[in-house]
Amino acid sequence: MNGKFILTCSGCGKTFAPSPELYLCPDCSRNNDTVNPPKGVLKAIYDYEILSKHKEEVITKHFWDLIPLLKKESLPKLRVGETPLYRFDRIDGETLTFELYLKDDSQNPTFSFKDRASAVVSAYAKENGISTIVAASTGNAGSSLAGICASQEQKAIIMVPKSAPHAKLTQIVMYGATIVPVNGTYDMAFDLSMEATKEFGWYNRNTAFNPLTIEGKKTVSFELFKQLSRAIPDYIFVPVGDGVIISGVYKGYEDLLKIGLIDRMPTIVAVQAAGSSNLIENIGKPDFTIKPSNTLADSISVDIPRNFFMAQDYLLQYKGEWLSVTDDDIVNASKILARNTGIFAEPAASTAFAGMLCYQKNQKLLTKQRVVVLLTGSGLKDLKAVSSVINIPNAIDPTIDSLRKNEWIKF
Repeated sequence: MNGKFILTCSGCGKTFAPSPELYLCPDCSRNNDTVNPPKGVLKAIYDYEILSKHKEEVITKHFWDLIPLLKKESLPKLRVGETPLYRFDRIDGETLTFELYLKDDSQNPTFSFKDRASAVVSAYAKENGISTIVAASTGNAGSSLAGICASQEQKAIIMVPKSAPHAKLTQIVMYGATIVPVNGTYDMAFDLSMEATKEFGWYNRNTAFNPLTIEGKKTVSFELFKQLSRAIPDYIFVPVGDGVIISGVYKGYEDLLKIGLIDRMPTIVAVQAAGSSNLIENIGKPDFTIKPSNTLADSISVDIPRNFFMAQDYLLQYKGEWLSVTDDDIVNASKILARNTGIFAEPAASTAFAGMLCYQKNQKLLTKQRVVVLLTGSGLKDLKAVSSVINIPNAIDPTIDSLRKNEWIKF
C-alpha cells in the first residue's frame, strides 16, 4: 500500500486511497459522456504540512517525497527528465531585452515530454505487479509508453488514429508495442482504450484519466526551480491540447507553494493552435462547445480536451493567460527556433515558441523578465509538417566552378 499520497477529486473534493483500479472520482464521473470533457479527474495530494517543516530536505532528496512511488528502483533505467535549460540572448540578430530560456524535452529517451508521465505510470504499474499498459495517442504518448515499457519488460498496447505521423508510428512498432490504428480521431481512440481497460483489465496511461500522468509531468517544474536557482519565471509558455501538460506545470509549482519553497506562481501561458483551440475557447463558458480540430500540430490536435476542468481551474485560480496561433505562425516559429538555437522542434512544441514570439511582438515581455518556453518534442517526429518551408536545392557538378556559380552560396 502506497501511503505517500492520497487522491482527491478536483471537482467535489472527496478523497480516496490510491489504487491501480481507481482513475476518476466514482461520483463525479458517473454521468460522463463522449461529447464533453470528463468530470472527476483526480489529483495526488501529499502531507504538505509535514513536508513544509523539512523543505530543504525535500530539495536534497530531489523532490522524491513529492513523487507517488515507493522505490526509485521502480523507475526505468532510461534517463527521463533532467533535460537541459538553455538561455538565448538574440533572435534573428536582435538582442532580447528579456531573459529567454528554452526547456528542451526532446532530449528525453523517446524524444518528447511524454516520457515524464510514462515513467511514473510504468513504475507505479511495476510496484503493483501490472505488466500490460494501454494508451490512446496521436503518436508521442504512444511512442513514449512503448519505449518506456520496452525498458521495463512490460507490454504496451497503443491505439492511434490512422492519420498519426508515420515517424511516430514507426517508433511505436520498433519498441515492440502492439499498435492498434483506429478509423477515426484521437478522441475515438481514447474512448476505445477506456472501454478496453474495463473489458480486459489493462492498466490505462491516458492523460486526464490516470492521475499519475500529471505527477510525472509536474517534475518539469521541480527542474526549472533548481535550474533557475530557485528564481520564479515571470512567464512560462506551454503548448496545450488536452490540458494535462499545463496542469502538470501548475501542479509542480503548486506543490512548491504548499511546502513554502516559493511564494508566488509564475504566469503560465496556454498556447493552442487556432485550428484546435477548444480548451481556451471554452474557459468561463457555461456550456462546452466543440469545434472540429484541423491543425498540423498533431500532438495538440484535440476535439475534446480531456483535462479541461482542471486546466481551466488552474488558469483562473492563478491568473494564467492564453492565446491561439495559426499553423503558419507555428511553422514560421519552428524555422526561427531552429536557425537561431539549433533546436528542431515538432509543431506542438513550436506552438509554445510561437506564443512567445507573439508576446514579444506585442511588447508584453518586459526588460529583464525571465521567460521560459517548454519545447516538448523533436521535429524529427513529424518532418512532413515543415515541408512547406523546406527548399532543398538541386545537385551541382562536383567542380569549384559549379560551386562558384551556385546561387545558394554567398561569397
